[in-house]
Amino acid sequence: MNLTAEHYIQHLNLQAHPEGGYYKEVYRSALSLSSQALPAEFGGVRQVCTSIYFLIEKQNFSAFHRIKSDETWHFYDGQALEVIELGEDGSLRKTAIGRDLPAGEQLQYTVNANTWFASRVKAGGDYSLVGCTVSPGFDFKDFEMAMRIGLLERYPQHKNEIIALTRV
Repeated sequence: MNLTAEHYIQHLNLQAHPEGGYYKEVYRSALSLSSQALPAEFGGVRQVCTSIYFLIEKQNFSAFHRIKSDETWHFYDGQALEVIELGEDGSLRKTAIGRDLPAGEQLQYTVNANTWFASRVKAGGDYSLVGCTVSPGFDFKDFEMAMRIGLLERYPQHKNEIIALTRV
């Protein structure tokens, strides 16, 4: 069965995401962590875990952003998703999340907390449908969209990727 991005957008009731692509929250733990149990940077209570469906199409991208929690990506359908990370040491890392394991793709991958990262469909693909699990659970208070100028100042050696994967 060859399913399309539009099929998933419609049947999973996906909505536009601020960073690009489409999403729907599918799980939010009933169990929460108190502010005393979390690092001070969280500034309040968070759920233990959350998860979403996330879909990105080839003509779009998920812009560079970071969150305060670890985020684990799980591949579901379509073509591989490329996750691009900017390291504190100035490095750039690309990881393909997909099902072609002999080609080095991974079914699951975790981006560490506070890492600038972006994603896009791997070259030649139409769309990627993945899941994202965040722990401590996601809260938009913990989300920071990157400003192009700030990333260019910090990572000038990655100018092309930064320009391609930022909107402002």
